[in-house]
Amino acid sequence: MNDKTRVLILCTGNSARSQMAEGLLRHDAGERFEVVSAGMKASFVRPEAIAVMRELGIDISRHRSKNVDEFQEQPFDYVITVCDNARETCPVFFGGAQKLHHDFEDPAATPGSEEERLAVFRRVRDQLRLYLQTSVMGGQ
Repeated sequence: MNDKTRVLILCTGNSARSQMAEGLLRHDAGERFEVVSAGMKASFVRPEAIAVMRELGIDISRHRSKNVDEFQEQPFDYVITVCDNARETCPVFFGGAQKLHHDFEDPAATPGSEEERLAVFRRVRDQLRLYLQTSVMGGQ
């Protein structure tokens, strides 16, 4: 029997913020947490997200974008929404899960050069890590 705390991280497309958060929580506290991510509508994992996670030695290149419906019948201890759109449209079927929310900037919507976009992905990645450390991992 798995005694890990189960966490579902949601955002709109499951392409950047939730994918990075899944990778971070699994890397930083995978011995304590079973982590999955999903979107309200699945798309693809952004190459910029893969690149900035690789900078930390975290490989999310094999992640796939998943629709929240895949997890409809599964119990979770935490459901974390990382954008306002996901919070507003989050299904109510997650029952007794503790729900956490923080609206992070969407790095995928950033215009500009590749370096400018990567800078936003890095900033959001680092904000996600701090948020997960303080809100889920208990300040680790």
